[in-house]
Amino acid sequence: MTVIGTESMLLAMALDTTIKVERALRERIRTAAQAQNLTVNEFLTRLMKDYERRDRMARAAAAMKSASPEVMAAYREETKLWDVTSGDGLEEW
Repeated sequence: MTVIGTESMLLAMALDTTIKVERALRERIRTAAQAQNLTVNEFLTRLMKDYERRDRMARAAAAMKSASPEVMAAYREETKLWDVTSGDGLEEW
């Protein structure tokens, strides 16, 4: 007998894992997730996305600080060209 859909359910279950954290931390995470009506998995996913975004922004800022004046001048010129699209009239659309 074959039960339809069990392969995907079993695959999803096989991808779950555990991580060792102190009990106090686990409870803080659970409490924070509940406060936002999220599962712990959803909460941690959001935390990671936020962390990754902040990391990308920090690396971009570091790259801009270390860029030569010529590179920054070219960046500013290109930015001015892209800023023109802000006035394309679509905000009234």
